[in-house]
Amino acid sequence: MSETGGTGTAGKKGAGAAAGAAAGTPRERYRAQVRAEIKERAWEQIADAGASALSLNAIAKRMGMSGPALYRYFGSRDELITELIRDAYRSLADTFRSEASKASEASEASEASEAEDSAGVASLARALRRWAQADPHRYFLVYGTPVPGYHAPDDVTEIASEIMSALLDACAKLPGGTSGEAAGRPQPFEQHIEAHAQWAGEHPATPAQLHRALSFWTRLHGVLSLELAGHFTGMGFDAGALFEAELEGLLAPA
Repeated sequence: MSETGGTGTAGKKGAGAAAGAAAGTPRERYRAQVRAEIKERAWEQIADAGASALSLNAIAKRMGMSGPALYRYFGSRDELITELIRDAYRSLADTFRSEASKASEASEASEASEAEDSAGVASLARALRRWAQADPHRYFLVYGTPVPGYHAPDDVTEIASEIMSALLDACAKLPGGTSGEAAGRPQPFEQHIEAHAQWAGEHPATPAQLHRALSFWTRLHGVLSLELAGHFTGMGFDAGALFEAELEGLLAPA
């Protein structure tokens, strides 16, 4: 994706793989450790020059390996990019799942209220911002400019769908609705999206709920992308306050 963003945290990217390497045969553990280090070096490259400049040969040189030796662990640049994107999406999907679980437990522990219904979406929004701020390079790899010539495989798209499904679940619980619902007639875009909802998979959300989820996704990503790319620098306002204002506006009943 993108060539911009703040300081990356490459070291933690391989932590999960390194931990998983504790099991298996010595050969399997060694392979997992080398793959984890390759991914760490890849994140360092992305931080320095962007994902489009990723080079397996440069990583091999940095690790003291030959190019052919490294290709035994990742067969191509695209395979390595896929692994990084898969890790990033899985991290955000797990974050959203955790937040949704907390919101569900809180709702079950007390009588549900409109404030608690809204809190579910708000917690996902704030979790998204924390996740993005923790590693802007990771954020821009999946939500920034596409890497030229790269096409993600289906399983990556499926993980991304888990993230949107969590947002749709939360939006379905929101009080109120869109202005079209309030007027008793669907908005033109809601009529359009009812016939173009492939991105929502099998989720039973109504057209109004689909519209609301997309509004959250696009507006909050817009603020985040501008903030993380440094476009608010020098403007003098608090980007966090802007994010909260956008969130408040999105949560307001129509």
